Amino acid sequence: MSEFLDALNSTLEVNVGDLVQGEVITIQDNKQVIVGIVGAGVEGVIPAKELSATPVEALEDVVSVGDVLDLVVVSTIREKENDGGSFLLSKRRVDARKVWSDIEAKFENGELVEGTVKDVVKGGLVVDLGVRGFVPASLVSDRFVRDLSQFKGQTLTFQIVECIPAENKLVLSRKELVAAQKAEQLSKALSNIEADTVVEGTVSRLTNFGAFIDLGGVDGLVHVSEISHAHVKNPASVLTVGDKVNVKVLSVDEQAGRVSLSIKATTKAPWEVAAEQIAQGDTVEGVVKRLTDFGAFVEVLPGVEGLVHVSQISHERVNVPNEVLTVGQTITALVQELRLAEQRMSLSMKALIERPVREVEQVDSQEDDFEYVADDTTVTLGDVLGDQLQVTE
Repeated sequence: MSEFLDALNSTLEVNVGDLVQGEVITIQDNKQVIVGIVGAGVEGVIPAKELSATPVEALEDVVSVGDVLDLVVVSTIREKENDGGSFLLSKRRVDARKVWSDIEAKFENGELVEGTVKDVVKGGLVVDLGVRGFVPASLVSDRFVRDLSQFKGQTLTFQIVECIPAENKLVLSRKELVAAQKAEQLSKALSNIEADTVVEGTVSRLTNFGAFIDLGGVDGLVHVSEISHAHVKNPASVLTVGDKVNVKVLSVDEQAGRVSLSIKATTKAPWEVAAEQIAQGDTVEGVVKRLTDFGAFVEVLPGVEGLVHVSQISHERVNVPNEVLTVGQTITALVQELRLAEQRMSLSMKALIERPVREVEQVDSQEDDFEYVADDTTVTLGDVLGDQLQVTE
């Protein structure tokens, strides 16, 4: 009798907000769990939504009869509403308290946390760490990210920017972590790149001033002037994102994290190509690039121009080249002179044109006139002075 009275006197008093333990008695229709509150002699109810922080399809997957759970008393249940217990209990909220406590400790110690991106909302990412965390769009990466949906479902590491458990406020960031990771990758990649070497890369980005080439962990810049020996106005006119290209490393600035590259340095200079493909006396085809008062400059190979002097355009007199030629016109000419060392080429259009008939006839006529004088005709001083040499008697 004495022991029975002691047991009655030691019965746990249950109040809202108390942390208690409950032994699972039964699972009702996958809607709620009935537990006996240990030491209190009363039962409580855990609704499905209070069992876990994430939706559960089958309660049996989370708890089993006989399990002892840590719970918090949410409210009392009035007798007429009693549906298996005297108190409404929550396991989810206890779990959240533990998570908050752990996160708060990590925040104070400057530790990192890991969580899964559950959703993309206006202004940022929602992350599940057992409690809801939020990553503002400006803190997702070290640069602006237009499409945040790419992060959904990914498990990532974050810094804790702000942690207020009482307000369920948890702000996270990846910005500094991403920047540090890139700096480490950049340093490692730069250490493997040497000036004056030729490497293969991939065109990653195009701008109006050049092309960025991915060298595997580091991007180098090919300035527009280093893309080709020929003039390039817009990099996009000769390169496409994704192209594989060979580039020569011009310089490496490890402190600034910059690599200067050249595509044209990996190819033969235009006049080197000209030396292999063109010889004096050859007939070439080219495009008129510029017109001056004294002639036309014609591009016969990329970056190789020859001059057609105004006197070499036609057999007929041409005052200025633009009387007969236009920029962009394709013409055929004879290579009259080729000075590779000076990168000069003289071209002639009229050398490939048959001389007009009337000009030939005129020349022939002049030659016939000279033939009227006999080859044996001799002219003396006396013939020239005539009677002036006669003496009057």
